[in-house]
Amino acid sequence: MGAKYEHVFSPLRIRGIDFKNRLELAPPSPNLASREGMVTTEFVDFFRVFAQNGVAVLHVGNSVVDKKEASDEERQLDLGSDECLLPLSLFSEMCAGFGAHASLEINHNGKDSHFDKTGRPAYSSSAFIPAMEKFRAPMFGREPMSTIAMDEAKIQETIDKYAAAAARCKRVGFKMSMIHGAHGNLISQFSSSLYNKRTDDWGGSLENRARFAIEVLDRTRAKVGEDFVIEMRISADEIHPDGMHLQETLEFIEMIQDKVDILHVSAGLHGEFAYMRNWWQNYLMDREYNVHFAETIKKAFPKMIVCTVGSIMNIAMADEIIASGKADMVAMCRPLLADPEMPRKFATGREDDHRPCLRCQYCGFRLIVPAVINCAVNPMLGHETEFPGGKVPKAEVKKRVAVVGGGPAGIQALMTLVERGHDVTLYEKSDRLGGNVVPAAALPFKQDVRDYLAYLVRQAEKAPARVLLNTEATKAVLDAEKYDAIIVAVGARPVVPKVPGIDRPQVHWAPDVDMGIVAAGDKTVIIGAGSVGVESAVALKRAGKDVTIIEMAPDMSGLMASAGGAAGMELMRMVEELQVPIRLGCKLEEVTETAVVARDFKTGERVELPADTVLLAVGMAPRWDVADELRRSAPETEVFVVGDAVEAGSIASATRSAFKAAAYI
Repeated sequence: MGAKYEHVFSPLRIRGIDFKNRLELAPPSPNLASREGMVTTEFVDFFRVFAQNGVAVLHVGNSVVDKKEASDEERQLDLGSDECLLPLSLFSEMCAGFGAHASLEINHNGKDSHFDKTGRPAYSSSAFIPAMEKFRAPMFGREPMSTIAMDEAKIQETIDKYAAAAARCKRVGFKMSMIHGAHGNLISQFSSSLYNKRTDDWGGSLENRARFAIEVLDRTRAKVGEDFVIEMRISADEIHPDGMHLQETLEFIEMIQDKVDILHVSAGLHGEFAYMRNWWQNYLMDREYNVHFAETIKKAFPKMIVCTVGSIMNIAMADEIIASGKADMVAMCRPLLADPEMPRKFATGREDDHRPCLRCQYCGFRLIVPAVINCAVNPMLGHETEFPGGKVPKAEVKKRVAVVGGGPAGIQALMTLVERGHDVTLYEKSDRLGGNVVPAAALPFKQDVRDYLAYLVRQAEKAPARVLLNTEATKAVLDAEKYDAIIVAVGARPVVPKVPGIDRPQVHWAPDVDMGIVAAGDKTVIIGAGSVGVESAVALKRAGKDVTIIEMAPDMSGLMASAGGAAGMELMRMVEELQVPIRLGCKLEEVTETAVVARDFKTGERVELPADTVLLAVGMAPRWDVADELRRSAPETEVFVVGDAVEAGSIASATRSAFKAAAYI
């Protein structure tokens, strides 16, 4: 009997090419190509796990038509010469072996091509200094450079490069490719009046601005023939007030509808920081964020095959979207990175084992570092060559292993250890599992974290291991058990500033209010403007409370670092909208019975803020004392301290360190 998700798992045939289901891996950039932009063994190994677990189409992000003039990532594929053919065939044939289609997101970055990678100014439709260049140039100690407006010869040469790139894909067995016409890349730099200021036949009216996209599609079709599927990615709405909006996009689609086999509908702009949120949503934003655009387009062009993308979190959501006629296909990236086995789990009735995505944007920030792609909740991502098939090897010797702590690091360690066949006991001092994910999941807008918390608890409860709640793993307890190995995952505790009055009854850790353990009064001062403090402020202000934040740093860089850039910007937008005052450069000096006293670093002024509630959100400190006490309860080389017990960090650092320790015991 087939799966209950019959719509997403139903086949589709386009130009005589079979698509086994309606699910696409939206294009990631894994940073696993060679420096020359060629497919590598690690690259193929990375994508294999998606192909083998049921995805019908595997797109590769930002594959450029000519790396010498269009490059904005550390390790992206270069389709600019026949040198790519042989290594590219490895990817194509791997996908075909699982009945999946390999596809490249064929792109020219245009304005955002990186001078410090190409050695030349960026080409675009017009001459201007892009926002990304203004941001990037000072980091490299140079003045921002204007783009070069393409002349007629350069335009024709570039159109040929798109077509040649698709033809190279076909030569090595691809049945399709995606043309990237979205997010402010070169095609949309021509089609959007935000960037296109030309007065010749390539600018002005929409018909002229659309000409570049049309010629790319026509020339590509001429090169690849009729038995090749062309998918095109568009931004339904660029959101920017001076950019393309949905009504104009509908007119644009009218012009290209007969040239495109699948219309891949996204939104927003790359490189314009305020508008990145629409194509790279964070945990504060609605799920299925861009689906309404696809639905509108599908209604306007019912004969077109429309693919939707954007915070579609699981197969059940995808199935409902297709069943309701909002789109014909669904693309996901981060949810599949979090759990490459998701299609197989839903098809075989194991939905409860699905590992949910946090939309924390850790995967994307890895590309900026640069580092090989990884996932906060899937620490194996990017290490598929080390762990073939996305599996850890069985242990050669079964060992008795203790895991101390039931937070994300401890539960990740437990899951990895039992998968390897060890005899595991997990000790959790409190009466519930989850550690600091419990307070992190408390606020109403933290649904993604709540889903992850539920997943952790389910997996721990289902695991063939002994899980002991309300049990402190003291040195005496561990010594008595004589474990072969121990993983210490005792986490971190809140930092409490050493100032007069800090022990007053109105002073609490901010998450205790988030969880409802204590109640906030009507006038609250929050100490610390990282994500914990700002999220609490937003929730309290929405509840009608008077809230002020004080922060010792002179700026909000701590929020950007702790929440992630896009989520940090979203939180700042919320704070501004709610008019929450933030006093920067202020250090807490005292808590009195009725107020908070701080010192303004800049003026030296003593600031007194009335407060009936004071909430602390100044960071976390590793429980080194607990970890050190347990380090000798097994042979020292067999004791591993992981997660926040080493250094207060994130879910990503916790799961990664725990996984690595458990994978080799």
